[in-house]
Amino acid sequence: MIFNQLFVNGIIAGSIYALVASGFSLIYSTNRFVHFAHGAVAAIGAYFLFTFFSLWGLNFYLAGFLTVIATACVGALVFAAVYHPLMRRKSSAAILLIAGLGLSILLDNILLLIFGADVKTIGFFTVNKGVEIFGAIITPLQIVIVVTSFVLLIVLWLFVYKTKFGRIIRAVADNPELARITGINTRLVQYVGFMIGSAMAGVAGILIGMEQNLEPTMGVNLIVKGFTGAVIGGVTSLPGSVLGSYLLGLVENFGIWYLPSGYKDAIAFTLLLLFLLVKPTGILGINKGVRE
Repeated sequence: MIFNQLFVNGIIAGSIYALVASGFSLIYSTNRFVHFAHGAVAAIGAYFLFTFFSLWGLNFYLAGFLTVIATACVGALVFAAVYHPLMRRKSSAAILLIAGLGLSILLDNILLLIFGADVKTIGFFTVNKGVEIFGAIITPLQIVIVVTSFVLLIVLWLFVYKTKFGRIIRAVADNPELARITGINTRLVQYVGFMIGSAMAGVAGILIGMEQNLEPTMGVNLIVKGFTGAVIGGVTSLPGSVLGSYLLGLVENFGIWYLPSGYKDAIAFTLLLLFLLVKPTGILGINKGVRE
């Protein structure tokens, strides 16, 4: 059935978007600015996996683990080298936004310089015949993508909402000045937010790299979808970002039921504009905290 197939495709796409959006939301909540280079970090994660597994010949699971660690370190380096100096100078959110855009372009070009413009493939999973579930076809790799995303999103939710450090993160996200007065090391929380958010982007890069070809500019599409998902659900709400990402994946795929597949990005932009105009706080977002 077409409906079931489009629903499954929407869940698969939403799972990738949710990983990017959740990391984006965590970074935004703890730092109060838009990190538009987040998609480029996800692309770097995909190329880390290609380097560790395809070029260096490491065990795939070890390569995946090293990729997550490496992307977390890239996030910390980006914050320390670019954003932290600007924040110390009391730069405005607009300056930080422009810095993120410039950083995204720089990282894309570094990938282009190192790996070239030709597409790369990782090829760990061989192409297998899909299994039929309620009339929809899904491949074993796509099942891995969905299950991995679900598990990681649940782990992230438990960390943020059920641990002591998670409460500290939420305190900084809600009111950083009050958190600083009460003795919380807000700078450490900002670093941790960047590292965890970048690690989530790295996982998204791994999953995309297993299913699709790699190209240096792939991060542009990822940040557009991740940002859109976060805005739809509420950029300051982790559950909202996940909800918005799955909603985006479903709307995109059901939209191409009536429109050519080339309109998928246009559907995402239309949905983004509608929420920015009608409900800029998102489905689960609030009007206080980081939006002040």
